[in-house]
Amino acid sequence: MTILEIILAILLPPLGVAMRYGLSSKFWINLILTILGYIPGVIHAFYVLLK
Repeated sequence: MTILEIILAILLPPLGVAMRYGLSSKFWINLILTILGYIPGVIHAFYVLLK
């Protein structure tokens, strides 16, 4: 995980996921979680990027 991905995962979680995986299902799940609540989006972004 690069520094840019870490910063984006904190500020804009869907963008951090999209940088690595594009507009895949991981991005859409993260977008929905971020809309429902910012913290779940951040947690999912870190989970996806560290996995």
